[in-house]
Amino acid sequence: MSARPESADRTSATLDTAHTGDIVGALGTIRTHEDGRRKSVWQRLRALLVIMGPGLIVMVGDNDAGGVATYTQAGQNYGMALLWTLALLVPVLYVNQEMVVRLGAVTGVGHAKLIFNRFGKFWGAFSVGDLFVVNALTIVTEFIGVDYALSYFGLPTWVSVPLAAVLLFAVVAGGSFRRWERFLFCLVALNVLIFPMALMAHPKPGVIAAGLVPQFPGGLNSTLLLLIVAIVGTTVAPWQLFFQQSNVVDKRITPRWIRYERADLWIGIVVVMLGAIALMSVTAFGLGGTEAAGQFTDAGAVADALREHAGPGVGGLFAILLLDASLIGANAVGLATTYTLGDVLGKRHSLHWKPSQAPMFYVAYAALIGFAAAVVLIPGAPLGLITQGVQALAGVLLPAASVFLVLLCNDKAVLGPWVNSTRQNIVSGAIVWALVLLSLSLTAATLFPDLSTEALQTFFLVGGVIGVLGGLLIAVSRNTAARRAAARTACELGGLDTDQVADLQDERRSLAEQDRMSWRTPALETLSRPVMSPLRRAGLLTLRVYLVVAVVLVVVKVVQLALG
Repeated sequence: MSARPESADRTSATLDTAHTGDIVGALGTIRTHEDGRRKSVWQRLRALLVIMGPGLIVMVGDNDAGGVATYTQAGQNYGMALLWTLALLVPVLYVNQEMVVRLGAVTGVGHAKLIFNRFGKFWGAFSVGDLFVVNALTIVTEFIGVDYALSYFGLPTWVSVPLAAVLLFAVVAGGSFRRWERFLFCLVALNVLIFPMALMAHPKPGVIAAGLVPQFPGGLNSTLLLLIVAIVGTTVAPWQLFFQQSNVVDKRITPRWIRYERADLWIGIVVVMLGAIALMSVTAFGLGGTEAAGQFTDAGAVADALREHAGPGVGGLFAILLLDASLIGANAVGLATTYTLGDVLGKRHSLHWKPSQAPMFYVAYAALIGFAAAVVLIPGAPLGLITQGVQALAGVLLPAASVFLVLLCNDKAVLGPWVNSTRQNIVSGAIVWALVLLSLSLTAATLFPDLSTEALQTFFLVGGVIGVLGGLLIAVSRNTAARRAAARTACELGGLDTDQVADLQDERRSLAEQDRMSWRTPALETLSRPVMSPLRRAGLLTLRVYLVVAVVLVVVKVVQLALG
């Protein structure tokens, strides 16, 4: 990596002068000298409106072209029977994204920079290499969505795709974070159309509620597992980790505003879940009982089928929403990639810079968008299968991204008083393990297509027991350490009465909270790198080998589907 760019403060980890200063959002400004204390409801609401953005955009970007295709595929082929997967993903979304919020606000640098600095170039390349490949393919799916959406209204591919590429670059290259965020907010606002669209398909609340019960329609096989992994991959994609952390940094959010960014994240999660349910229900009820039921091919065919069976209004709204989702997704995924490239190369990477001030950032974005658009223009490309395959790849690669995330959030040199608590580690560990089990099950079902539903259920049960035992072991070790620390404190305060001890502990808690609000990561080059134990190194190497195998098998499964 190249040398550290100019920074406003050489004692902090912040890389770029554009990442320090006032918080300039779409809906207002918060000055650098302002603290996070807000007394009135209006003051708190105003602060939330200014801070709001990274969480909302990353979540709505989650319902991108691939998301629209995956959710409508689930509804068209299985009705509302897979709705339970979305409910289980809510805690996954919050836990993963909340960790990157803390990393971004406390460190002031992007996710890739932290991985390279704390784990070295080998593991950094491991993490970022996968991201670049999957992100490039994901942007291809966004242009596939643009093509399908505008084809519905009669616009040919050779016009719609280049036009969208030019628009996306023009929005990013304005050299103004505020203008970019306002444009994204306008696109986000269009998502309100998803609710009348779903209502026009006449959904049945009882059927929707029944979908919250875990079930495997048709039995647990590799085809169903591929779709479940695709739902996970499109709902909790690796690019989201890199985008939100870098966007928090680019918006200049610091620890004193973390609680507002957490609220922003929750708003985004609610929006994305309601949207996903609406997309699943529009095909489940709009196409249920017709010859199109169970015959998903791609999002373009969904729009045509909805026009035929649910009416032109539903089909038209679906095409508009598909276009909107594609533009948001391409913008966010493209920025996640170029933010990461700036981290890796040590170059300016901020929407506050104009193209002449950060040429690498904008040239890379243009090249990425241009590549994805060119792929979609290739005649005869299997666009529907590319979309499903990319979402499944994202689901398979997510455990590796989550492992590095948890390791960084336990790095006290990086996060200081903001490191994960024992509870957070147990929850995040359970999530990572569940993702690994899901990925392993897809691998097993692809290798051994005759595996029965009972065998796969047994696999999940045994894996769950192993996960619970591992969590209990972590909890016991952490509690033991906490008791030892409490014993040392009791010895230090042995000469004080109960009230004095309580007062002293309250004072320490108050000072600790003040320290949390002002604590920022020191310059990364001043920190000693954590020691990589043999066990951790072996675990990461095993994960790397497995991911290579799993990715190959996903490709094999997609090819099998293509060949019928």
